[in-house]
Parts: sequence; C-alpha cells; structure tokens
Amino acid sequence: MKILVTGTAGFIGSHVAQKLLDRGDEVIGIDNLNDYYDVELKKARLARFADHPRYTHVHADLADRAAIEQAFAQHKPQRVINLAAQAGVRYAAQNPHVYVQSNVVGFLHILEGCRHHGIEHLVFASTSSIYGADTAMPFSEHQGTDHPLTLYAASKKANEAMAHSYAHLYGFPCTGLRFFTVYGPWGRPDMALFLFTKAILAGEPIKVFNHGHHKRSFTYVDDIAEGVIRALDNPPNKNPAWNSDKPDPATSGVAPYRIFNIGNEQPVELLRYIEVLEQCLGKKANMEMLPMQPGDVPDTEADVSELINVTGYRPKVSVEEGVARFVEWYRGYYL
Repeated sequence: MKILVTGTAGFIGSHVAQKLLDRGDEVIGIDNLNDYYDVELKKARLARFADHPRYTHVHADLADRAAIEQAFAQHKPQRVINLAAQAGVRYAAQNPHVYVQSNVVGFLHILEGCRHHGIEHLVFASTSSIYGADTAMPFSEHQGTDHPLTLYAASKKANEAMAHSYAHLYGFPCTGLRFFTVYGPWGRPDMALFLFTKAILAGEPIKVFNHGHHKRSFTYVDDIAEGVIRALDNPPNKNPAWNSDKPDPATSGVAPYRIFNIGNEQPVELLRYIEVLEQCLGKKANMEMLPMQPGDVPDTEADVSELINVTGYRPKVSVEEGVARFVEWYRGYYL
C-alpha cells in the first residue's frame, strides 16, 4: 500500500515507517523537524530510511493547510497514520498555543485530506493521559474520559471527538490509539529513560517524582510500532451492537470508528525501572526524591484485550530486555 505517515522523524513515527518499508509498503513521510528537541537526532532517525526507494519525504508542518493539501493531492496515499504532534506533556503548560496549532488545527488538516482524497483508513495517535483523574484500573477504552489533567491530554481527546465526527459525516474509517509510556532506542531526549541515562553516566542526580512509587505500563517501541501497523490493517466498521442509550466510548453505531489502548499489560514501578537501568549501566543513580508533578497521574495500567482480540497484538519485550536495548543504542550513538 501507499501510506502517508506524519511524524516520521519522531520517535514512534520513525519506527513505524521503517516497519512499513520492511514489509514492502510505500511511505510518504511528513515532518517539519522542529527544534523542540535535538534536530540532529531527528535527522539521524530519518537517515536510516531516507534513501529507501519506497520512501518520499515531505518537509511540512501539519498546521500549514496548503502544504498538507498538496501532500495529499500530489502523493495520493491509500491510508494515513497520524503520529505527528507537539511533544512534551509539561511543555504544554508554558506553550498552549503551540499545542493547539499542532495537535488540533494540524489534525483538522489531516482529516480534511482524508475526506477529500478517499482515504481507506486513518489511524491516529491518542494517549493514555486521556484517562486523567480516573483511577479505575486497568484503564479500558469502554470507560469515560471526561477529566483530562493536561492540555496535551485534552488536545488528544479533541482528536478522538473530531475523528468520530468525520467518520460519521464522510464515512472513512478512523482508529485512535491510546499510547501508554513508550521507550526504547532512538527515544526522545525529554523522556525519563533518556534523562536518567544521561545523568547517571555523568554522575549527576536524577529527579524522581512521586518518590518513584508510581507505576507505568512501559511499552517498548517495537511493540508499539507492531500494534500501530496491525491496527492499520484492520479498519473498523460501525458496531451493530452499539446502544445509543448506553453509548460505548470505544466504538460507534453511527460511524466506522474505534479506539484502542496500546501498551504493556504489566505495569512496572518507577523505582524498578530505575533499578533495571542501573544494572544495565553498571552504575548507581543518585536519586533526588520529589513529590508528584502537577498533571501527573499516580499509576497507569493498560487493558489491551480489545486490540489483542481484533489484531492478535500482544507486547513481547520485557522492561529488562527493552532497557538493555536502549542502553546499547545510547552508548553506540552518544559515547
């Protein structure tokens, strides 16, 4: 297939693009290579497949309406995976307008492209942060998400609502994927594993929020990429069993629309995550214990049974193996 993937210079997007190329698809990649973090790292990610005969890169910002319209019209993709977004949950508190431009206005331009160019299926990134103040775990797509705690989460909730409305009005299938904490090689420098590794090797203290007691469904990036592609290969239909008196948030009776959690079913405490990293680095961390940050949630645990049932997806890589692979990559890239 010919697949348009946004965010191909990004962490998850670069892994997804590589997997699609490896299986024989043609990829049209869109990325603006913004400087929110190290542009050279983004270029290095792209360099792994930029010269591939079935890869075409479009340097554009999702918020640039004309550029996105041109990308759809010129390249005529069959399916779309939207992974581009302004990254960084805490960054949103200081830069709200940037978030709305990228994550809301930019997503509207993707939806319009899908609408006008007969796209067979749109898969788009959402987030586990959307569960916000909810504490009933494991988090299920069938529960409500009415209390997001950050603008980032709110922007992704907006994406889910926008996609449903377009799927209903224009009939093209839409699947939203709520990512749980993703880590691995080629990761983002602003994420915990990256920050911890850099600081420990430099002999500097690491900031450990909530005294390290919160748990996360840490998910290795290759497992995430596999799940994204499996979702892409399974466009949703309207749910004939959907009850409008008791509407299921994960499906729809009026639109070909579906929401999936995508993550590891086995949450790991942050202190254990750090312990594994210490073992891989062969060096102890100097931990600065701090209270929980505003907007953070104490724990996340993914119920991914629906994605397993529909696609056969199941995460395979343990935290021990995944952190070891990250450290091996980090040493090779930086040291």
